[in-house]
Amino acid sequence: MDPKSIRNFCIIAHIDHGKSTLADRFLERAGFILKNKGDQVLDQMDIEKERGITIKAHPIRLTYTGRDGSPVVFNLIDTPGHVDFTYEVSRSIAACEGAVLVVDATQGVEAQTVANTYLALNHNLTIITAVNKIDLPNADVDETKREIEEIIGLDASDASLVSAKTGLGVDELLRVIEDKVPSPSGDADAPLKCLVFDSHFDTYKGVVVHIRVFEGTIEKGDRIQFMATGTEFDVVEVGYFELTPVVTDALTVGDVGYFAAVIRVPAEVHIGDTVTSAARPTAEPVPGYRPVLPMVFAGLYPIDANDYEGLKSSLQRLQLNDASLTFEPESSGALGFGFRCGFSGLLHLEVITERLRREYNQDIIVTVPNVRYRVIKRNTGEEVLADSPSKFPPLGEIERIEEPFVKAEIVVPHEAIGDVMELTNKRRGIYINMSYPESRRAVLEYELPLSEIITDFFDRLKSITKGYGTLDYVLAGYRKERLAKVDVLVNGTPVDALSFIAHEDEVQHIARSMLQRLRKYVPRQMYEVALQAAIGGKIVARENIVQLRKDVLAKCYGGDVTRKRKLLEKQKEGKKKMKQIGKVSIPQEAFLSILKRESDD
Repeated sequence: MDPKSIRNFCIIAHIDHGKSTLADRFLERAGFILKNKGDQVLDQMDIEKERGITIKAHPIRLTYTGRDGSPVVFNLIDTPGHVDFTYEVSRSIAACEGAVLVVDATQGVEAQTVANTYLALNHNLTIITAVNKIDLPNADVDETKREIEEIIGLDASDASLVSAKTGLGVDELLRVIEDKVPSPSGDADAPLKCLVFDSHFDTYKGVVVHIRVFEGTIEKGDRIQFMATGTEFDVVEVGYFELTPVVTDALTVGDVGYFAAVIRVPAEVHIGDTVTSAARPTAEPVPGYRPVLPMVFAGLYPIDANDYEGLKSSLQRLQLNDASLTFEPESSGALGFGFRCGFSGLLHLEVITERLRREYNQDIIVTVPNVRYRVIKRNTGEEVLADSPSKFPPLGEIERIEEPFVKAEIVVPHEAIGDVMELTNKRRGIYINMSYPESRRAVLEYELPLSEIITDFFDRLKSITKGYGTLDYVLAGYRKERLAKVDVLVNGTPVDALSFIAHEDEVQHIARSMLQRLRKYVPRQMYEVALQAAIGGKIVARENIVQLRKDVLAKCYGGDVTRKRKLLEKQKEGKKKMKQIGKVSIPQEAFLSILKRESDD
């Protein structure tokens, strides 16, 4: 394919602004799906369809008839809109020359609209603006254009007006893409230079590597090399993406496709690496991606200890398809051997755990999510980065604890401002500014502890704003806070997997709430079980699980009362002995209950 007839572009937008629906209309025009029969076709995972969101970026090749009657190839990548999957967007942008920025005419410019636009501008992409949902009664096209110009700084006078639902304006938008997105540049005869922007594992082919070719040509039988590791492989298949992969003879300059080389070890492939020819390597690699910085950490443990290796293999394969997932081995006295995993956010954590259960049949326990704290030791001044309470030094060695803060931008309807401000105040938010991009909505800027928003903050925000509130945040550094590590003891034995970090002013409330929930799930024993929360040696909360009791007086139909007392004393001594040697098993539901905060905060 002549590179001059290729257009590589992605669709970027805030969540729910219509990216996947617009992609359906593009597929419709290319003849891949029947009109009005496609429903977010590129969202292929069950979890994407159930939640109605895009989680993975999806590449596809579409062929149209150009203005001059010759075929034009569009390599389209549909991207996610949620803040937790920004890394997917950045990878897609690096493989393109243009981006279609979709803005909802009923919602206007929102947090991720701005963030994704700046990502595209930083990569020098050509931005094509499309105002979507113009068919809705409450659409305000003029106001939306004004916001695009004032908030983002793009000229919106010639923005394409479309309805992704009905197909109105889609044909005109395709012509704009053909005219404005530059064709790829590069030399097909130069040494091979490809960017690895994604990958997945196939049972028969091994690791299938998704690439964008910048220089040279790759075909079956070539000996290729990964520049980051120096490992070499023989290519056994190359192809490109339609609704299903299509095998082809070769990929050349400007092509977006894949190759398979019987790579059996997932760790051999790194997202952002450069693939070149082993015989004639390129001099400079393609600029890769900045390293992923996990924001949320949680432990994943197999319920059956024998499934440890299976969980490790599943995480490696998932990491191929999601480079923002990080993991390392860890062990727990309560749960055995597992992995400490890093995630972009709580939604990312939920998606990964759900994929492990559905796609890899892993039966797992997820521990309480944490952020990474900075602990300064008292005498030495040594700095410890702890993403788990188990990694905290002893209480007497701690000089201070610093926790990560984020700068959050919350877009809310005007009538919900008071409730949202109350919510952020309860979560230790620091007010910065409030602005009105237009009369219907306000933008609240806050600094918030990351630990306060990784659990249910987003759900609470959506509930308060009736689904119209949006949240975007960036890490703003560490701050000294009065924090404490709280250990949870069951029958006097610490359960490391239930330990948590909390602000000193909220410790008792959170600990009591946790123990009350835990009490519902820990099974009753023949002796009384104490659930305690402790800071160092100080107990800050306690709940008791009432003992089961056998009626030892059932056979006593009268007689001297001392006989009854003797039986009760004997029972009492037996229960005391059982309590000393008894072990309490904590079910999985108990760990899951800890993830939930009280609905009234």
